[in-house]
Amino acid sequence: MKLDFSKFPKLETQRLILRNLENQDFERIHKLHSDPIVNSFVGRDNSSNLEKAKAYIIRMNNLIAKNECLYWVITTKEKNDLIGSVCLWNFDLENKIVEIGYEMLSQYQGKGFMSEALKEVVKHAFEEINSTIITAFPSSDNVNSVSILKKLNFVHEDKPYNNTHQNIANLVTYTLRNV
Repeated sequence: MKLDFSKFPKLETQRLILRNLENQDFERIHKLHSDPIVNSFVGRDNSSNLEKAKAYIIRMNNLIAKNECLYWVITTKEKNDLIGSVCLWNFDLENKIVEIGYEMLSQYQGKGFMSEALKEVVKHAFEEINSTIITAFPSSDNVNSVSILKKLNFVHEDKPYNNTHQNIANLVTYTLRNV
């Protein structure tokens, strides 16, 4: 696997730009981390504030600098405002497995933005990072998330993978293999 994120990969789709997290994104990160609909599915409490959002940006950028995570902010091409995020993390170098995580502000859900973003990140994981398997661990209660994964050909698996998630009800495993 190629894990050198010193030159952050900016990705583009027809409607979206996936870019590096910037310090000025703290208000939108706070909004994303305060969204009760999003939080109910990712096991996060609603205690976000602007200081926590600033600290989160620093933490993510430090993980990127250590080649432990790629964290993209999803923006529309019309505006530079953050509408969601996608990350690749939890790298298993020996087995070439990477986990994908994602979240989107509730007012942007259901418009195809996340499917569009995930397609580009999946392509990057397979073609640039050389992953062979991508894992995702949604709540089975999050019907929209599961639907997106199935649409992108992820399959439900019972096999245990390196899963560090806590506080998520009805967690399930989906994988996509590079064949």
